[in-house]
Amino acid sequence: MLVILRALVLLAGIFFVLKGADFLIDPAGAGSDFGMHAAGIAGLASIRADMTAFFLIVGVGLVWGGWARKGDPLLVSAALMGIALFGRLVSLLVDGPYDHFWAPMLVEAVVAVLALIGSRMLPHHAFEPEDDEG
Repeated sequence: MLVILRALVLLAGIFFVLKGADFLIDPAGAGSDFGMHAAGIAGLASIRADMTAFFLIVGVGLVWGGWARKGDPLLVSAALMGIALFGRLVSLLVDGPYDHFWAPMLVEAVVAVLALIGSRMLPHHAFEPEDDEG
């Protein structure tokens, strides 16, 4: 079971790392997949910076946690996906639904739950300060 969980976490992480790289390389194309359109160079820079950061941190956290068998990085990925899901829920309530609005929400919910389960099943490594006296 743990092997399957780690494989799923790693696959999800690779997907998100690749998506982050897509935003870095082609912010206009990747942004349009998400309904975002840049308003000039500043818009392209914002999409490139913010979306790359979001997807890369989610992906690296999943890959790191799954590969190194550590639960800590998975909490970061779960938190980011949970916040994204919360933002989509707020938007659904305030702005209303759009075609296939549920698809990204489902992905965010599944990845957040997967990361939380992985975090729970994999060991955590508490911070231990170095002894300066020895």
